[in-house]
Amino acid sequence: MHIYFLQHHASLGPARLEDWLDGMGHSHNVCHLGEAPPRLADCDALILLDGPQAEDAPELARERKLVERALKSGKPVLGIGLGARLIARTLGATVSRGTYPEVGWYPLTLAPESPFDLPERCEVLLWQSRIFGLPEDALPLGGTPAGPIQGFAWDAGRVIALQCHLESTAQSAAAMLALSPTAFAPATAPSTYLQAPEAVLAEPRRFDRQAALLDRLLAQWLRA
Repeated sequence: MHIYFLQHHASLGPARLEDWLDGMGHSHNVCHLGEAPPRLADCDALILLDGPQAEDAPELARERKLVERALKSGKPVLGIGLGARLIARTLGATVSRGTYPEVGWYPLTLAPESPFDLPERCEVLLWQSRIFGLPEDALPLGGTPAGPIQGFAWDAGRVIALQCHLESTAQSAAAMLALSPTAFAPATAPSTYLQAPEAVLAEPRRFDRQAALLDRLLAQWLRA
């Protein structure tokens, strides 16, 4: 398959996703914010990466139209962070600021009806201050202590939206965390769920455990 990444910030790249696709024999390209989005005819699947922008930012207008077409196309679509919120918004779900921004490692508990091939409880890396509701006909991933909906699957798993950053490596996480002071500046809630960057990066084995989760999820996604 040939996959297109839509990247919204230089510090928020494909990270481990790129390695996984290479290892499985898939090809890929990256479309950066400001460039003309790819034509759906030129790819077999889309991956929408995270970014510090709001979902209704003017610079995302062309991408929002692409997401709408992609959801109707029958092709696999995966969104992470901002990408997940763009998918949720396009499917009619409410997107808003969360009560608590979440940055760091938190336990994710799968929802009873979750279709995801993941452990019932696992630790995931979060970097978010905005949340979304569950779109109609979507099945939830599960929740964390501060966020009851951390993702969903739609159209039998062809479309997946994730708030968590399973794709992160220690290097990509460090670059992502460096954006936090500006990305979360408007937040007014207490920093109950904001871990310090040094705490997030302290145990490299956490990223290795996430890699196994990413493998399972991507295989499930492309099978769908």
